[in-house]
Amino acid sequence: MALKIKAKEKKLKFSKESEGVYRYVMVPDLYSTLDQDKVIKEAAIRSGVSEGVMSACWKGAGEVIKAWATEGHSVALPGLGTMRFGLSAKAVEDVNDVKSSLIKTRRIVFTPTTALKEELASTAIQITCYDRNGEIVKRVTSADPGTVEETDNTDDNGENSGSEQGGSGSSTGSETGGSGSQQSSSEAVTAPEISGTTPFTDSTEVTIQGPQGAALYYTTDGSTPTSESMDYSEPITLSATTTVKAIAILDGETSAVASKTFTKSGESGGFDLGG
Repeated sequence: MALKIKAKEKKLKFSKESEGVYRYVMVPDLYSTLDQDKVIKEAAIRSGVSEGVMSACWKGAGEVIKAWATEGHSVALPGLGTMRFGLSAKAVEDVNDVKSSLIKTRRIVFTPTTALKEELASTAIQITCYDRNGEIVKRVTSADPGTVEETDNTDDNGENSGSEQGGSGSSTGSETGGSGSQQSSSEAVTAPEISGTTPFTDSTEVTIQGPQGAALYYTTDGSTPTSESMDYSEPITLSATTTVKAIAILDGETSAVASKTFTKSGESGGFDLGG
C-alpha cells in the first residue's frame, strides 16, 4: 500500500502583475469518494453481522457522537481517534468587546490515534509527475521524514496542544488564535484569510488574502480546494448563500483550508462545519 501523489507542472502567479512561473506542485491523488452504503456493507462483511444491523448501529453511533460533541465532549471514534467541535475567533483586549461576531468559523476537530498516525507515517509514497501538457514525465518512489501534522489541536481553553508524529520522533506546533492562521514548527504556509459581508442582501464581494508570494486556490461548492481548483486573482461576487474554501501554496507547501460561509438574507445558511 502507498500514498499516491501527483506532481503537476502549473503556472504560479506571485502577484496580479507577474506573468507567472512554472513549478511542480504536489497534491494527493485521491480516489473516488466511498459512500456510506459501501462502507456499511464492507464493515458488515468484516464484522460478520447483517447490513441491516450494521446500518442501525452506524446511524445510532452517529447520532450519539453528534449529540455529545455539540455538548462539548471529545468523543471517541472507534479505531480512529476523537472528535470535538472547536472554533476560530479573533482575540480582543477589552472584555467589553467580547461578542459572538468575533467567531470566524465553527469547526470539527479530529485528533487521530497514535496507531493511525504511525500507520500514515510509515506508508510509502509514490509520485507521478505530469508536465504542463498533462503528460507523464517521471515516476518517483522515495522516502520522506514521515511527519504527520495535526493541523488543529487546541484544547478546550483555547491553548495550543498540537503535535506532529514523525517516523523518528515528534515536534510541537502552534496556532495563532488572533487571526485563525496556523503555523507548525516546520514553518507551514499560513492559511489564507477570506473576507466579505455576511449576511448580505443582493450580492457580496469576497476577497482572499494569503502569504506574500503564495498562489491561492478556492472552491464555492463545499469541496476541499486543491491546486486544480479555481485560481484566485480578483474579488469573487456571490449572489446566493455560498461556502468559500481556500488554500495557499508556496514553494510546494500547502496551507490548511480556510473556510467561510456567506449567507444571503432570506436563505438558509449558517456556519460551515466541514473545513
